[in-house]
Amino acid sequence: MNSLISPRRAGVAALAAALIAATGCSSMSEREQGTAKGAGIGAVAGAVIGSATGGSTGRSAAIGGVVGAVAGNLWSKHMEDKRKALAQASQGTGVEVTQTADNRLKLNVPSDVSFDTGRADIKPAMRPVLDEIGRNLDPNVRVTVVGHTDSTGSDQINDPLSRERALAVRDYLGARGVSSSRISVAGRGSHEPVASNDTEQGRAANRRVEIFLSEPGTSG
Repeated sequence: MNSLISPRRAGVAALAAALIAATGCSSMSEREQGTAKGAGIGAVAGAVIGSATGGSTGRSAAIGGVVGAVAGNLWSKHMEDKRKALAQASQGTGVEVTQTADNRLKLNVPSDVSFDTGRADIKPAMRPVLDEIGRNLDPNVRVTVVGHTDSTGSDQINDPLSRERALAVRDYLGARGVSSSRISVAGRGSHEPVASNDTEQGRAANRRVEIFLSEPGTSG
């Protein structure tokens, strides 16, 4: 067996090392790091496939790099800017603003910010957050609103109440220029708890509204 590393394999190794090093650059934004990381993974995978199938390693790496870069760049600058703006608008309210694994922007709005018990009227504390969602929102972004309750009361009460809360959010956003055709709503009642309903603290955590923002190409 030839113990020497072939030029083809050496090229793949060098490419992988360079791209992996690039993703660790501290001066790069999250979006740029995602692009570089995707490109690195795609390039290495493409080169390996090309080598195994007898194709051109360099060409396969290039194609894989392009595909990986696109996949790694699904979190756009607009979404990152919106995440920062929403985090600032919700500071001190208890609203959680996160990026999901499938590149959606998620807001978890607890009950003490969103709605009084048994009601679907939006609280004043929630309005600045909703205002920021609608402000300069890219027309390609879709919004999904999901209402939840705790297990107090029956499904006959909780299921429609959770949907009414989601509809209230939709109507509020609609009044601020977000077309209702871009907004999906759902009411899950008490069927998707995030904490135990055996304690008041757990029930409070389960009484929530989740708002997701997603761009084309994500699963939202």
